[in-house]
Amino acid sequence: MQDKFTAFENRLAKVYKHIGKIARKQQLACFRVYDVDLPEFPFIIDVYKDLVYVAEYKSKHKLSEEEYELWLTTSLEIIQKVFGVEKENVFLKLRERQKGEQQYSKLKQEKKELIVDENGLSFIVNLSDYLDTGLFLDHRLTRKMVKEMSDGKRVLNLFAYTGSFSVYAASGNAKKVTTVDLSKTYINWAKRNLTYNKLYDDTKHEFVQEDVLQYLKTISLASYDLIILDPPTFSNSKKMEDIFDIQRDHVSIINQCLNILDGNGILIFSTNYRGFELEKDKLLSQKIKDITKQTTPFDFEGKLKRKCFRIEK
Repeated sequence: MQDKFTAFENRLAKVYKHIGKIARKQQLACFRVYDVDLPEFPFIIDVYKDLVYVAEYKSKHKLSEEEYELWLTTSLEIIQKVFGVEKENVFLKLRERQKGEQQYSKLKQEKKELIVDENGLSFIVNLSDYLDTGLFLDHRLTRKMVKEMSDGKRVLNLFAYTGSFSVYAASGNAKKVTTVDLSKTYINWAKRNLTYNKLYDDTKHEFVQEDVLQYLKTISLASYDLIILDPPTFSNSKKMEDIFDIQRDHVSIINQCLNILDGNGILIFSTNYRGFELEKDKLLSQKIKDITKQTTPFDFEGKLKRKCFRIEK
């Protein structure tokens, strides 16, 4: 067992040195360091300034309760040592490998919030209270792409979570930004993100707390120039009228988005479902480009579990 811990420490130290160097050069405050690099240590480890976020994937280990506690304690001590942080600056979450809306579940109420910078913009993250922190690091380059595409455009951000795409669109001088999410908590978080960046303008920025699937039915044709669609893999929220399954329902929701795009409009569609297959022949577009590779940040190379597509009207 000790050999395994040594291997984990060596791996973590080596990767952190390499990725940390690139992150400093790019002036990034938050980045991924480790993503189940060794099967015996099923962690995802991210840096947020001087704090460390650790997500442990629940695995079918054969350890007794005592052995597991020793394994976890020793692993966390190694993480503290490698990153040079105190115990209270490491935030541990347990992730289940299952379907559901778990990504948005409330865990605690410590409200350990901090502001992190990314590409000249600032975002409020919370490492203590939720399974996810408020900023999906794997979409760093996608967000930058959205900013570059937003000048003078009417932008719709669906399943918006904490509105990071909306912040980038607003900073890219979008003519209009509509942010839609089912959660009141995340709609308010999105407003706070825009406000913190001194971008919030109630004449240009609209926030809608609603079921995206129902909301899309209310939008008239040619209403938007750019749509960001990053839905959950699966959702059976009690607030939603229908159960949502990305593989089964992606054709319907993508075509709904294409219908409300203006003539030369663009849809950025992303999914985290590993086995996802895009049914191109059923979509109302011939201009479909897989942009997964060009939207993959350096710290996610070889680790990315999502797919991303640019679909033109």
